[in-house]
Amino acid sequence: MESLPSQYYLAQINTARLRAPLDAPEMADFVAQIQGINAIADDDPGFVWRLRGEGADDATSIRPFDDDQILVTMTVWKSVEALSNYVYRGAHAGIMRDRRRWFEKLDQQILALWWIPVGHLPTIEEAKERLAHLQQHGSTPYAFTFGKPFPSPDRVPVAVSSSED
Repeated sequence: MESLPSQYYLAQINTARLRAPLDAPEMADFVAQIQGINAIADDDPGFVWRLRGEGADDATSIRPFDDDQILVTMTVWKSVEALSNYVYRGAHAGIMRDRRRWFEKLDQQILALWWIPVGHLPTIEEAKERLAHLQQHGSTPYAFTFGKPFPSPDRVPVAVSSSED
């Protein structure tokens, strides 16, 4: 039996604390990759949307946290698998491998995933709330991680009761 398309997409926020300002020489390799990595995401069949700054192609100018050294990435994908494939397989995997060169290791969750209805675009405030919830409560259907994902609300298994009379 063929399943119907989901009525939900996966939203994600990812944060990273810079080791130096973006215009510092030690950040040049990272900055040089942003446009190409974003283009790869834009062309991915599982990609839906990403946050962009005012008049910019990326979100590096958006600093929604009190700490001005924290970058934020927000995207929407068709599934957990689509986002996971983009992040961990292909060109983006190189950034993940080299991330300690450009970003500090933080002692808290830096990425949160959650389901949104198709057609909804997450706001920064919504994303910050999901990330804070995950940091406080761990993975739940409200906000979760790759390590403990939850199915979209229309894919939650329904228990079938069988009665033997």
